Amino acid sequence: MAHKIQMLMMALLGVSSIGNAKTQPAGTEGMVIKKGKIVYTEITIKATPEKVWQVFSNYQNYPHWNPFIKSLEVTPEVGKHIKVFLQPASGKGMTFTPRVLNNAPAIELRWVGKLGPGYLFDGEHVFQLHDNGNGTTTFRQFERFRGLLVPFMKHMLDSNTYNGFKAMNEQLKIEVEGR
Repeated sequence: MAHKIQMLMMALLGVSSIGNAKTQPAGTEGMVIKKGKIVYTEITIKATPEKVWQVFSNYQNYPHWNPFIKSLEVTPEVGKHIKVFLQPASGKGMTFTPRVLNNAPAIELRWVGKLGPGYLFDGEHVFQLHDNGNGTTTFRQFERFRGLLVPFMKHMLDSNTYNGFKAMNEQLKIEVEGR
């Protein structure tokens, strides 16, 4: 009976496991949203983190190369809200106003967004740049989702969201390495 209650709570909260996961994707330590579904991608780019950040943080240029985040208005400042328009290739676009949690040039941009009053569908989106020490950068893009709607949106997250992250990463690589 206790196991059934635990499974029901996991489904309602959108949690894939209870307790500490034995293996977490790189860079997910210190997240505000501690448990939930993670969509994780990474790509190696032949450039320094500073060069990658130069392209990544030129938000006005997103419409020209970014297939996933079509616009990001307002320079991200910690504690402030920004306006973001996302549109996966095979999905409907949406505008939302997440709150910026971190903006460390050439290291990380992190925000948290909520649908409704919270705990319906919350997402903590992270972009990290890791210097590999050999002239390349690992660009990580991931998001942890929690809330009552997460189990019902699993297919969309595993397809549209994941594919949107991958497409953006690949285009960022092309944009940076082509310079």
